[in-house]
Amino acid sequence: MPIRPENRGRYPADWPQISLGIRTGRAAGRCECLGECGRGTHTGRCPNVNGGRAYGTGSRVVLTVAHLDHTPENCDPGNLRAMCQGCHLHYDRDHHRQTAAATRRAAREAAGQLALDNFQEHKMPDQSNAPALSLPAINTACPACGSQPGALCTSHNGTRLRRDTVHQARTAAHKQHPAI
Repeated sequence: MPIRPENRGRYPADWPQISLGIRTGRAAGRCECLGECGRGTHTGRCPNVNGGRAYGTGSRVVLTVAHLDHTPENCDPGNLRAMCQGCHLHYDRDHHRQTAAATRRAAREAAGQLALDNFQEHKMPDQSNAPALSLPAINTACPACGSQPGALCTSHNGTRLRRDTVHQARTAAHKQHPAI
């Protein structure tokens, strides 16, 4: 499995030698999965051999080394298992789901979107319309729906308070027919 660039520093400097030793020495080029992957496609040891054809799919087998505890820093031989790419992907599927969800959540939060599970922590902006009503342009009835100053604008399905930055038609109406 390719190592993601952000995780490269978590592997020891001699990882290529460790991986090669597990794949070619201990595993002798054959997948060591004994069903831990959860695929349910083989009983006993997986028959896939590095460079051969994968059973079931016929794709070329690439032998990889899986960290059973998903911790790249833990390179104890008991924590490492030579696995074909199919077994490795199935073994890591739950871990991949979790890390993918965390990556998506971090990207949303970096883009300024609030997570639904922690929205209570963020203070919502003040919805008071007093400052907006003090502006002459806001003290004009909405030309689109006719609602009065301080009321919800029905041209926006009653979802927005009329403010100078939200309802620009009101400012235009004021400029054409000043109330003052």
